[in-house]
Amino acid sequence: MVGPVLLMWVHHLDPVALPLFGGLVIRWYGLAYLLGFLCGFLLLRQLARRGLWVLKPGQTGDFMAAAALFGVFLGGRIGYVLFYQLPEIGWGGLLRDPLMVLRVWEGGMASHGGIAGLLVFTWVYARRHRVTWTGLGDGLCVVAPVGLLFGRLANFINGELYGRVAGDKVPWAVVFPESLREESQDVQRAVWEACSAAEPQATAAAESIGSLVAAARDHPELSRVFGSFLPPRHPSQLYEAFTEGALLLAILWWVRTRFPKAPDGLCTGLFFALYALFRIVCEQFREPDAPLVGGITKGQFFSLFMFLFAAGFLLHAWRGRPVRA
Repeated sequence: MVGPVLLMWVHHLDPVALPLFGGLVIRWYGLAYLLGFLCGFLLLRQLARRGLWVLKPGQTGDFMAAAALFGVFLGGRIGYVLFYQLPEIGWGGLLRDPLMVLRVWEGGMASHGGIAGLLVFTWVYARRHRVTWTGLGDGLCVVAPVGLLFGRLANFINGELYGRVAGDKVPWAVVFPESLREESQDVQRAVWEACSAAEPQATAAAESIGSLVAAARDHPELSRVFGSFLPPRHPSQLYEAFTEGALLLAILWWVRTRFPKAPDGLCTGLFFALYALFRIVCEQFREPDAPLVGGITKGQFFSLFMFLFAAGFLLHAWRGRPVRA
């Protein structure tokens, strides 16, 4: 057992925001996407009204709806399948079940995939509506961090994508029951036995670590068991919410409004550079959720390529020549 951990807060937040009927529920993760797109729409419309975006205010709603469907959801899901699931199931597994790409309700979205999807979507949209691709992307990149902010907060509520072991010298460290999956079989067995002794009926109904974690939300004794055995971890989801979300939004909004005549591509280049930087730093505190690539996490590996995109957009902005679609 790890005695000092008893002083730490044990995560017990419920990912379900509102139970409805017949097993139908509204989850915080879904609300995060909804709030992200709603706030993004309002901020983009404000930029359009102030003449700081290439589209008119009346076009904002249709653009955000299409960006959500074809950019974020489709790109994010395809990215997750290709980057994280494909190495495990192989191309044969994907060909046997290609519809897995569309099952977003099962969880699994890659932010890098969503960004790539938005790149493709905005390029097509710019060509069809005869506006500059870089100008269109600048507005989207300014408001995109608000979606990242809500998404990371939802990750924290879900208790997923938790951080690395922090030790008892980090006062804000959190015990994440889901991290039992990272422990050895001996520790897992010990937790099950301790939970069975503390709450026999609740433990007997649990069939997996996930169901045992869910039971702990309603049984404080089980939650205390997790706190006794598991080490505290960095709440890396909150680190990412602050840096990739709130801080990045504040920086880009200031640049866009403070320099209204800034050349096309500046905000897009800053987004790629700062997002990659913040992601690489925060990944140092996040438990890897996939095999490492050359000693770094997959998130850090894919972020390195974003610096190339940043350099391209910043060079374009420095030259001051908008690219016409």
